Amino acid sequence: MKNIILCGFMGCGKSTIGRIVSKKTGMEFIDMDRYIELKTGLSVKEIFERFGEDEFRRLEREACRELSDRDNLIIAAGGGTLTFDENIEVLSKTGRIVFIDVCLNQLCDRLKNDKKRPLLQVENRNERIRELLEVRRPIYKRASTIEVDGNFNSSVVAGYVIGILSPR
Repeated sequence: MKNIILCGFMGCGKSTIGRIVSKKTGMEFIDMDRYIELKTGLSVKEIFERFGEDEFRRLEREACRELSDRDNLIIAAGGGTLTFDENIEVLSKTGRIVFIDVCLNQLCDRLKNDKKRPLLQVENRNERIRELLEVRRPIYKRASTIEVDGNFNSSVVAGYVIGILSPR
């Protein structure tokens, strides 16, 4: 196994969990959204505002290809990354995809004050989260080889991930 790819809905804790797993395993952590921001010099929000979602998704595909050429990474994929078959195919060849599943109520609570995620800057945020989750959850399940319950604190979930991935 080369890499561990964490997937799940925005707010599920991929970045926080990824950092914890990284510290405990010695693998390098990369947040895909941050990777794109560093590469472009723009925030995800700015990319959406200036160039639209299509351009962001193009940059995301490029990031998937680039990161899949590297080893020993914990990658926190963006919430929409694995909604595209091309990204699933590229990332699944480079490692194991772990779906961090969090219930709707928990996600709504975690994301209630979010100001940076472009897809959530709408009047009825909770309804938008529900709609997106309904579409994305089955995709995450199909893309992943491992599923963990992300409704606990990040340290507990990171422990689950490490336990599942550790050789017996």
